[in-house]
Amino acid sequence: MRCKGCGAELQYADKTKSGYSPKEGSEYCQRCFRLSHYGDLMISMKTGIDPYEVIRKVEQMKCTVLWVVDLFDFEAGMIDGLNKRLADKKIIMAATKRDLLPETLSDDKAARFVFSRLKDLGIHIDTLILTSRKDQEAIEEIRRVVKETSEGLPCAVIGKANSGKSTLLNCLGRNEQLTVSRYPGTTLDFNEINIDGQIYIDTPGIEVEKSMLMAADEKDLSSFVPARRIKPAVYQLKGNQSFSLGGLARIDLSDCEKASCVFYLSDALEVHRSKTEKTDELWQKHYGRMLKPVPVKKEFAVSRKRKDLDKIDIVIDGLGWACISGNVSVITVHVPKGVNVTYRKAML
Repeated sequence: MRCKGCGAELQYADKTKSGYSPKEGSEYCQRCFRLSHYGDLMISMKTGIDPYEVIRKVEQMKCTVLWVVDLFDFEAGMIDGLNKRLADKKIIMAATKRDLLPETLSDDKAARFVFSRLKDLGIHIDTLILTSRKDQEAIEEIRRVVKETSEGLPCAVIGKANSGKSTLLNCLGRNEQLTVSRYPGTTLDFNEINIDGQIYIDTPGIEVEKSMLMAADEKDLSSFVPARRIKPAVYQLKGNQSFSLGGLARIDLSDCEKASCVFYLSDALEVHRSKTEKTDELWQKHYGRMLKPVPVKKEFAVSRKRKDLDKIDIVIDGLGWACISGNVSVITVHVPKGVNVTYRKAML
């Protein structure tokens, strides 16, 4: 038997391994039970799943693909070589967590943004559906499109860890069968589900290896993973300005004149503004105290770019983004080593 929540094979011998349950005949492993009822992680699996094996298995299946991408964390949701690996499969993209983005972003503009970024990245999809957990109209549209596109074949549900796959499947199935949490690696194995006669296969989340989700301690995720709609924070800029995003990242902006910076981050994460000349002193004095949370490994990498667009987004995978407009000469971003930074045309 497999756990109905995460897909792991149930076992009753080793409580330190996935699938453990203290009670034979239970439908859920202890890890899923505690995640669902207490938010207690118990066993971390964020680096325990081979991302290439997930795609290899889907590649060998006769199926359609429902690709789940978090709109808020869009850049981190991209999968390298997706079309090459799944060339014979029709791909439906469900862009989830629509309700986290500001109300000023219309569905039309969000869709144009998605298709523009996919074109930039050389990725083709057959259908795009914007959705959120409470958008019943979009959920019904996904059901209809998947059934029509699949034509009797199963539908493999893929996506990066924490993209909202299990939440979406629970909405499609009108129940809370699958375990959901903010922790990467919640789904541990392929999990087949029958929803209104259509077979869906929930797959383990593909590791977000270049994301802040991997760089931070799991106990700190609630302090920067947004749980409700983002409220943009606007700053007017002059001279050399620096912004510390807790102790997780830092953005330095040089030679600002008639410029502004708008942050799209969780409201649980504190942003500290300072003059660039004083920022090193600020970090030395307050890092880990006022400037928190901090990454597990304290080694930072630096990314620099000359501002070449009127409005440019600085995206930090797993954390959010800042939109810079006006006259700024150089953008310098400090992030934990291994975390990806993307510079793109502004979403909003």
